[in-house]
Amino acid sequence: MKLSVVIPAYNEEESIPHTLRTLYQTLAKHGIPHEICVTNDNSKDNTAGVLEALKAEIPTLVYYTNPGPNGFGYAVRYGLERFSGDCVAVFMADMSDDPEDLVKYYNKMLETDTDAVFGSRWIKGGKVIDYPEVKKYINRVANLIVRVLMGIKYNDTTNAFKLYKRETIEGVKPFLSPHFNLTIELPLKAMVRGYTYEVVPNSWTNRKYGESKLKIKEMGSRYFFILMYCLIEKFFARGDFNKKSTAKPAKAVSR
Repeated sequence: MKLSVVIPAYNEEESIPHTLRTLYQTLAKHGIPHEICVTNDNSKDNTAGVLEALKAEIPTLVYYTNPGPNGFGYAVRYGLERFSGDCVAVFMADMSDDPEDLVKYYNKMLETDTDAVFGSRWIKGGKVIDYPEVKKYINRVANLIVRVLMGIKYNDTTNAFKLYKRETIEGVKPFLSPHFNLTIELPLKAMVRGYTYEVVPNSWTNRKYGESKLKIKEMGSRYFFILMYCLIEKFFARGDFNKKSTAKPAKAVSR
């Protein structure tokens, strides 16, 4: 099963070399067939030049420059329309996600044949390092609201770091979110439309370079829009978008 790793990158010239080298070395060490697919989101620094240089030492690296419109969601969507693998993970450019966790996701998908694997930083085995207290509080409140309204047990919907089968990604289209609200659109649509998923613990480490692209004050209404969309689809779409069964109909037997 070929793994694609989609990484959105905006002004990440300091972070991206370590992220890509570590990711490639980890996946190669575990013998996982893969591609690393970076979307340079029209960066204003030298991210494009750094990516071009890294191609010489990372043979599985491909990168695109998204000319616009730009934004986290658009950058991820750009990669999700172009990856070549059998499954695809969304991974952050700032090394906040751990490549060893991605290996756990991949192995869980192989073992269970599930449609998606979601990480949680808030279950046994998960952890956060240097997580800002204000963001942590907002995160837990937001995830509680999602859980209550959607009637789910999963407690880390806003965690962008997830793995999906190709068929799952096709099944949650069309994408609506241009920004960070894509992080909840993908898993909530997958749940509502009947795709299976497993949850494994993962870790998160605050970035060492640059600044976070997530602006909480700007995102509240956008997250709410996607949450309401998925809630309406769950109760009123009558299964119009549900996962199609791949089971073959039984052959008629003449008697």
